[in-house]
Amino acid sequence: MNNYSPKLLWLNKSGLGCLLNLLLIGILLVSVGLGWVVNGFLILLGIIVVTPVIGLWILRWWVKRNLVEDQCPVCGYEFTGFNNIESRCPSCGETLEIKEGKFKRITPPGIVDVEVVDVSVQQFDNPD
Repeated sequence: MNNYSPKLLWLNKSGLGCLLNLLLIGILLVSVGLGWVVNGFLILLGIIVVTPVIGLWILRWWVKRNLVEDQCPVCGYEFTGFNNIESRCPSCGETLEIKEGKFKRITPPGIVDVEVVDVSVQQFDNPD
């Protein structure tokens, strides 16, 4: 049994001794003229705290600006995607390109993509 353990800076188990040690080291550094070390540490600590907040704000702004919600031009399924990126429709599997906030089909070269227009049939009276 070692009864001669150093108890000089050990006040209790509440952590007050550790805080007191840090305070004494800080006072010693400032009094010796090494205040720039403490200032540098505080600036580094501030950067570590502020950088993730600014990063999350920029990420939210970018996602809000580039996220597009529209319907698939083939099957009409509504889903989201990022602007200027190719994606597949989760419902029909059609490859789509997202341009200017709209989903557009990607057509291979040499194929003309035509939109169908429904024309209602009208009866004409025959003068016979």
